[in-house]
Amino acid sequence: MKKILTLWALGVAGFTLAASPQDPRPNFVFIIGDDISAEDFGCYGNAGIRTPNIDRLAAQGLRFTNAYLTASSCSPSRASIITSRYPHNLETAAELHGTFPPGVPLFPQLLRAAGYYTVHSGKAHFGPNADKLNGPAVAAFDRGGDGERAESSGGPGGENRWLDRLRGRSKDQPFFMWLASHDAHRIWDADSFAGINRPADVRVPAYLADTPETRADLAHYYDEITRLDYHVGEVVRELAQQGVLERTVIIFMADNGRPFPHSKTQLYDDGIKPPLIISWPAGLPRPAQTAALVSSIDVAPTILELAGVPRPPTFQGVSLTPILRDPAASVRDYVFAEHNWHNFAAHVRLVRHGQHVYLRNAWPDLPQPGAADTFYNPSADALKTLQVAGQLTPLQANIFQQPRPAEEFFDLATDPGQERNLAATATPPPALAALRAVLTRWTEETGDTVPVKSTPTNVDLATGLKRAEFWRGDAPGVAAHALRLNAPGPIRD
Repeated sequence: MKKILTLWALGVAGFTLAASPQDPRPNFVFIIGDDISAEDFGCYGNAGIRTPNIDRLAAQGLRFTNAYLTASSCSPSRASIITSRYPHNLETAAELHGTFPPGVPLFPQLLRAAGYYTVHSGKAHFGPNADKLNGPAVAAFDRGGDGERAESSGGPGGENRWLDRLRGRSKDQPFFMWLASHDAHRIWDADSFAGINRPADVRVPAYLADTPETRADLAHYYDEITRLDYHVGEVVRELAQQGVLERTVIIFMADNGRPFPHSKTQLYDDGIKPPLIISWPAGLPRPAQTAALVSSIDVAPTILELAGVPRPPTFQGVSLTPILRDPAASVRDYVFAEHNWHNFAAHVRLVRHGQHVYLRNAWPDLPQPGAADTFYNPSADALKTLQVAGQLTPLQANIFQQPRPAEEFFDLATDPGQERNLAATATPPPALAALRAVLTRWTEETGDTVPVKSTPTNVDLATGLKRAEFWRGDAPGVAAHALRLNAPGPIRD
């Protein structure tokens, strides 16, 4: 116990509260939303949406403004978070619904082995099944697998059992709760929360058409976020009622961007930047925000360090505890992300350094419309109508572009909307060559590969109908045996 106390003391200055008189370690509640971009919360500057509970969580903790996912796709992103590995280093799990590989340490399983009571509730999707835990993830939790969306279980948003899981936890162990919602994944089913957000109040991104249909679509999406927000508030209230809120670290994030064109599956900021909020016990370091670059693979090593549990050699992320001590600190100079098969064949890679973002597309001749649920909906239909009329802006036309750029380079300081591809200019900036080299180094060190036999597109581009025949090709990383590689690639300059 003395060793655990010492490890805990090294975590974040000021954290001195115990989970119980016998165990000084903190509790953890990890809440993950589904298909939500960072800018769709009040605390991230959206005045048109109602998210009072998440906004309050941000006001009491640390809000990250430059958090990046490793993939803007449901199951690869979640697999990456729970293993602290890049998707291609999980090989078959790099693609949507891909099989989760055995033998890779999962951080909740390490917490469980160290004496934590671990629970999963809500959406799963560590591999092919979105509704129930399966494969290696089953052993990571003392209790889990309740992702059904029936009213008798998780409810349409998957949150209805969260409080039961908190109330039914072991009372003599510190606990870790993975609480996952289906909100705000299409199809919309916000039930009693429908209509809370008005179409007139939504913020229409520049890459969408500002039409009544788009505004109504966004308002339905906002309603599902508001439902998630309600359940976040209920969780916080339950923790307070149980008297454990002040010794529980709450982490809130999402798995990928909003289910609209230009967002989900894409590596532009609206698809790859999630909300990330870490709320610490009351009375500790003052609320703050940080602009430090961080990756979703950094969550697992952070939790293990705060829990006093050694990290395994398979982790590729870094701990965020220096930023929790000092929001002005940084732990990495580079973040990386990847876009692999998700309905449509794709192999795009991203690196960000400072204000610059570089994307490399191995298959520029292929269309890249996004996930099926982002390209066949009222908002996408509005764009298609404008396309026929020849009235799209260049940014709105991006999802229809074919062939696509083999390279894209953006300066976020002067072009936060990522509208001007500097790689296509007559005099590309000098930083382009530097990031090319960094991405190549990451590719080589982590074993990323371009599949020779790729998983084919399973959706008819014109109609959106699923094709009857479907087979899996080679996943990225397989040819280099990336599952066996633990190198993280460049982290610092």
